[in-house]
Amino acid sequence: MEKKRCRWASDVEAIYVRYHDEEWGVAVHEDKKLFEMLVLESFQAGLSWLTILKKRESFRQAFDGFDVHKVAAYDEVKIQQLLADKSIVRNRRKIEAAIQNAKVFLQIQAEFGSFANYLWGFSKHRTIYEYEEGRTHNELSDRIAKDLQTRGMRFVGTIIMYSYLQAVGVINDHEPTCFLHKKS
Repeated sequence: MEKKRCRWASDVEAIYVRYHDEEWGVAVHEDKKLFEMLVLESFQAGLSWLTILKKRESFRQAFDGFDVHKVAAYDEVKIQQLLADKSIVRNRRKIEAAIQNAKVFLQIQAEFGSFANYLWGFSKHRTIYEYEEGRTHNELSDRIAKDLQTRGMRFVGTIIMYSYLQAVGVINDHEPTCFLHKKS
């Protein structure tokens, strides 16, 4: 018997199904993974998540395994290398945002001990279980987006942050008919 999944993960490519089943909505507390997802979500703006998933390994290679210290130190030479890399999304504003966001990420780590402490502190270190069809943001994503923007991050608007919170499991938004749906 086939598992019932969220509609967006039904009748789609295997990479999308794996992402749904193994990652989406799973609580992430490791800063390296939180940084990776932040970079990927910001690059997704205006594109499909499937496009980003297909390029994920290329992003990982291009961005030095999502090593936040290395990304924060990127210079114009590295930016030019990234802009020439046809295996990733080549958008100068998004590349520059990834570098700026890495710098702010490091500042947050220094202030809170880890980015995970900062991020999960907004939800009192608990996963929020909610489902509302078509929701693209909520009060939590509004607050986090505003705070990150105040700190200097870019490409972290409330819609991107809502997707990010879903991706890293702060918000578990699986549809009620999905085998991964849980209630608080």
